[in-house]
Amino acid sequence: MPDSVTPVTFPPAFLWGAATSAYQIEGAVREDGRTPSIWDTFSHTPGRTAGGETGDIAVDHYHRYRDDVALMAELGLTAYRFSISWSRVQPTGRGPAVQLGLDFYRRLVDELLEHGIKTAVTLYHWDLPQELEDAGGWPERDTAYRFAEYAQLVGEALGDRVEQWITLNEPWCSAFLGYGSGVHAPGRTDPLASLRAAHHLNLAHGLGTTALRSVMPSRNSVAVSLNSSVVRTVSQSPADLEAGRRIDDLANGVFHGPMLHGAYPETLFAATSSVTDWSYVLDGDLRAIHQPLDALGLNYYTPALVSAIDAETASSVERADGHGASEYSPWPAADDIAFHQTPGERTEMGWTIDPTGLHDLIMRYAREAPGLPLYITENGAAYDDKPDPDGNVHDPERIAYLHGHLSAVRRAIADGADVRGYYLWSLMDNFEWAYGYDKRFGAVYVDYATLTRTPKSSARWYGKAARTSTLPPLEEA
Repeated sequence: MPDSVTPVTFPPAFLWGAATSAYQIEGAVREDGRTPSIWDTFSHTPGRTAGGETGDIAVDHYHRYRDDVALMAELGLTAYRFSISWSRVQPTGRGPAVQLGLDFYRRLVDELLEHGIKTAVTLYHWDLPQELEDAGGWPERDTAYRFAEYAQLVGEALGDRVEQWITLNEPWCSAFLGYGSGVHAPGRTDPLASLRAAHHLNLAHGLGTTALRSVMPSRNSVAVSLNSSVVRTVSQSPADLEAGRRIDDLANGVFHGPMLHGAYPETLFAATSSVTDWSYVLDGDLRAIHQPLDALGLNYYTPALVSAIDAETASSVERADGHGASEYSPWPAADDIAFHQTPGERTEMGWTIDPTGLHDLIMRYAREAPGLPLYITENGAAYDDKPDPDGNVHDPERIAYLHGHLSAVRRAIADGADVRGYYLWSLMDNFEWAYGYDKRFGAVYVDYATLTRTPKSSARWYGKAARTSTLPPLEEA
């Protein structure tokens, strides 16, 4: 760990950013031709989200984007990662683009460029057009082809002014929380569907990468953001190590295998043979998926701790995998594996704070993909933030969290990893998926009654880090 005297200083070109996603901040769900996504449908289904809350208004970024960009500039951010709402651009998931939808993103990008803020666009952050889900969703092969067409439309519209592109955000969540445990949209609970979805998300990434490159300048960068797990085991026993390998395959290898290496792990096929024969992986798919990447995005929050358990007692073991309460597991064919709460301080999400996991994750991918630039495309913490009587929001816990994790990034750079930027999750408090508005990840506080934005002390601290490329002392919290 860094000492309290030596400054933690980053390379001059390091990007200091923040990240958001469309459904979590935009609102305006029925304006300018936008139609429902799976998250509109899911959040309007009773019992799916905390308090029945939805993203109908969210934080109204659709109408307040100019003020939000000005706030980013005031804070000193040098980069901003946001996602496109697929159903705002292509309401049915097919056919020509709606220009009013694209115009919003054109205006947003222009505003960012005017303020000197680099833009990273994520094409898919979990909000599949509902019409595509009605046709089968990600378990169906056709969805990957629809994604490639959508990627081409957006690339044609914004490729002249956006240089950093991300095809998918956290495809693990889309596949296994959306179609396995059902705690995310579309709320299905079918292990086979979750594995089919994983493959078709991989295919969408590969086809989308090719589509983007067909219409954009060669200088543009194409990446993907993976929430790869740092999987640790309770012991070094053969049974626990085997459990760790199986979860690593399901969390990590299922995506980075085909994307980075052109093949799924053979051990994944063997471990999931009771669920699927993988016959939906067709000739040519792995070649289509395995497109050269210009960068890799890594999202990290907390490590996983697993062990083997006796199959006879598996049903009585409480799962602690950190992905929401459900009687259905997001881990196909892994009912004989237990997840344990790791020791240490926790955020409001119940996630253990462990910066060593971020260092380990970075170094793993420095080995998995040598020479590939890395970005931390999400990292952050939820706390129960409240304004004081003067209206200020002090969040020293988040500052300590950021200091620890950014120090871990800097250690990884010193250890030889090519990490070029960090995107704090999140720019501001927003709709936190199934948790509704209960969990606040933002560096900027949002009063949900008035939608007033107030930078927390962590935003000021992070802004100073961005302006100086040096982490301010924790005493400035």
